[in-house]
Amino acid sequence: MRFIGVDLAWGEGTATRPANETGLCAIDENGTVLAAGWTRGIDAVAEWVLREARAVAPDGHPEALVAIDAPLVVPNATGMREGEKQVGRAYGRWKVSANASNQALKWLGGVSLRGRLEAEGAVVVSGAAAPAPPAFRLVECYPYTTLVGMDELGYDDERPRYKRLPRGVPPAVARQRRAEATDDLVRRIATLRSADPPLRLESHPVTRALLDERSPLEGPAHKHREDLIDAALCAWTASILERHGESRVQLLGLGASVDSHDADGRPAVIVAPCRPSQRLTSP
Repeated sequence: MRFIGVDLAWGEGTATRPANETGLCAIDENGTVLAAGWTRGIDAVAEWVLREARAVAPDGHPEALVAIDAPLVVPNATGMREGEKQVGRAYGRWKVSANASNQALKWLGGVSLRGRLEAEGAVVVSGAAAPAPPAFRLVECYPYTTLVGMDELGYDDERPRYKRLPRGVPPAVARQRRAEATDDLVRRIATLRSADPPLRLESHPVTRALLDERSPLEGPAHKHREDLIDAALCAWTASILERHGESRVQLLGLGASVDSHDADGRPAVIVAPCRPSQRLTSP
């Protein structure tokens, strides 16, 4: 089985302004990184995912579990999806919440990517059942829930501050603190080589650079690094789901009366690793 993580840039770009970078990572069941990198635009992302998903299929049909950090199913015209509300209820103590996604937003690259991959045989699943065939599945995830929901990483009190600059301090101090938080996160991820399931950043030159190099202070370079970290976390989330199922994840939004599915029956579900204290529903 191949597990693919996609830290998707939600905006699709225009003819004059390219899309932001998307981080990408593919691992196997042993946590070995098979491919990793970055690309721009929905078409390029879809091509990368399809190439990796076909790499282990002798008949050329894609076979993979793909975890994407972006809304895949957005049936609600306004407001928040139920799964997004549940992120705040389950993980708010760790200072984790989700942005609202709805059809009024101008950036819904996840929906476009889902359409491209569905045309190649992919199915969006709730996370509980593995359809066979096809064996090309898509799930939506949110790396912050993985960071605080998997106790192997040790974020027992709150999420790591590796994304936005902290407020209330001089810019130089803020950039340094963000870089330190990012380096600490990478060190924690490095310990997952012996986890169940494992993730081995050192097994590929692109992800090994996360271990060998210090986090940059400058914004664009930091974002470049952050996107790869999140892609690796997405791939690991897919592996967690496959290995442990609902004993270690919860399916946020599943069963909601209004927005759990769209008109075509697709579920609006976020696959979120969780500790027992974070679980909203029984496994």
